[in-house]
Amino acid sequence: MFLPADHTFAVCAYGESPFLGECIQSLRAQTVGTNIVVVTSTPSQYIESVCAQFACPVVVNEGEAGIAGDWNFAVRTAGTPLVTIAHQDDVYRPHYAEEALRMLNQAEQPLLYFTDYGELREGHEVLDNRLLRVKRFLLRGLKNPAHAARKGVRRRALSLGCSICCPSVTLVTSVFEQPLFRSDFRSNLDWQAWEYLSRLDGSFVYNPQVLMLHRIHEDSETSKLIQDQSRRAEDLAMLKKFWPEPLARIINVAYAKGQDSNAS
Repeated sequence: MFLPADHTFAVCAYGESPFLGECIQSLRAQTVGTNIVVVTSTPSQYIESVCAQFACPVVVNEGEAGIAGDWNFAVRTAGTPLVTIAHQDDVYRPHYAEEALRMLNQAEQPLLYFTDYGELREGHEVLDNRLLRVKRFLLRGLKNPAHAARKGVRRRALSLGCSICCPSVTLVTSVFEQPLFRSDFRSNLDWQAWEYLSRLDGSFVYNPQVLMLHRIHEDSETSKLIQDQSRRAEDLAMLKKFWPEPLARIINVAYAKGQDSNAS
C-alpha cells in the first residue's frame, strides 16, 4: 500500500520562471501532503529565494544536462516509490496527490498513474479545445479501469500521438530500470517512455478528472520544441513503433498540423 510518504513531487526548474512560486504553492496546497523537491541544472539566487519562501529543498544536477538528464535526475533525487515530475510553469489542483494514492492503491500492478488536464493561456483556464478533445478521444478506452491492464488498449491510446500529458503522470519507480528517459530524444522523451511502459505487464491508471493545468506560453519548453523542425523526425520515429513506415509517414503529416494549437 502506498502512503503519502511514498510520493514526491520533483519540480524541474530552470532559468527565472515567474510561475515557479505558483507551481510550488499548488503542491503545498494538496489535500494530502507529500514530499516536494526542486531540482535544477541552472542554480541561481532566484530559484533559491522562491524555494525558500515555501521551505522547499533545492538539489542541483551536476551530471547530464538536457531535458532527459534533468528528468532522470529528478526521479533519482526523489528516491520514493512514486514520483511526479512537475514542470515549473504548471499548476496542480488540490486533490491530485490524494487521488493518485487512492487510485494506485486500488489498481492491480500499476505502471503509472495520470490524469486529464487543462491548459493555462495568458492566465485563463482552457478546458476544451481541439488538442484536448483529440487526446481525450484517444484515451477513451482507458477510462474503463477494466481495460487498464490490456496492452492493446494502452498502445492504441499512444499510437497516434503522445496522448498522456507528461506533468500529469506519477511514475511507479519499481517497474522500470533507470534511467527511464532517453537522451537521444529531445521532444518525445515522454512518449518514448510511455511506449516502453506500455509493453510491460501491468496497468495504466487513468483518472479522467482534470487535476492539473499545463501552462502554454511562448517561452515554455513545449512551445520551443514545437517550433524546432527536428521534432518531425522524432514524431516519425515514434509512430513507426506502432505502424508500418508508409502509414506512419502519412500519420506524421496530420500529427504535425495538430501541434499548431499549442501556439495558437
